[in-house]
Amino acid sequence: MTDFNQPISGNDLARFSGPNTFMRLPQSDKLAGLDVAVLGIPMDIGTSWRSGTRFGPKQIRSESAMIRPYNMANSAAPFDSLQIADIGDLAINTFSLADSLKIIKESYDTIVANGVTPVAIGGDHSITLPILRAIAAKRGPVALVHVDAHADVNDEMFGEKETHGTVFRRAYEEGLIIPDKTFQIGIRGSGYAASDFSEAEGWGFRQFPAWELWQQNLTEIGSQIRKIVGDHPVYLSFDIDSLDPSFAPGTGTPEIGGLTTPQALQLIHALGGINLVGCDLVEVSPPYDPSGNTALTAANLLFEMLCILPGVASR
Repeated sequence: MTDFNQPISGNDLARFSGPNTFMRLPQSDKLAGLDVAVLGIPMDIGTSWRSGTRFGPKQIRSESAMIRPYNMANSAAPFDSLQIADIGDLAINTFSLADSLKIIKESYDTIVANGVTPVAIGGDHSITLPILRAIAAKRGPVALVHVDAHADVNDEMFGEKETHGTVFRRAYEEGLIIPDKTFQIGIRGSGYAASDFSEAEGWGFRQFPAWELWQQNLTEIGSQIRKIVGDHPVYLSFDIDSLDPSFAPGTGTPEIGGLTTPQALQLIHALGGINLVGCDLVEVSPPYDPSGNTALTAANLLFEMLCILPGVASR
């Protein structure tokens, strides 16, 4: 019988004590024997407005000490089913975005080659491009669930082709994602032109703007996505700015009129059963929320993602 890693219980050691790993899981410097690797990518050199996401992984891990290992809403017990560990932070080059993206790609090449499912704590959204490159190199183009205030399909920003706002145009151009199995949920705000969203729709992306979701339960949308993707490999990228700033002010590019935390939970719960091959939670900027609430929300959403990974049993 497998002896699965477990988070340290708050009844064994006070939650303000212990290691600063995700949910106080064991830290590992080896991939062998793991089903899931939680890792931090502390980077903000791909941002275009407010910085600070380099501090995201550290604060998200800190706030995650509050989370208990059993999900009351969907009966999931991920740590009873999968061998999960925190493998620490990637050693990005904080002076070079190009070099950092290369480091992320090479690191992920190793992770996926070992058959380990990666769960990333960002970091700004530019981290998702090299992640998709590595996963697509192993599995081919993947379906994508992209939860965000922004479509991130700019051609360039200040002449740069690889930034947090160009990720999914590059992913589309490079054939990393399947256009008609790409879902963008929560996009909103002002734009530079009417084509800011419509161009991606022309590629086949399925978009669910926030203003069409106000007051709605997102369970049905999650169910639609699950039916469309079938058993195809799916990557989930969740930008914390998809939530309204009243729920998550600690982010670099906030937009009013966003999703609520209950809607985020409805969506993730409804995605249970998809062939999730990796996920990330990005754009938490702790300096803009000293209360820690944004990081606490992010930590809980990451736990919810763990709960819908293939192989997670209910009890």
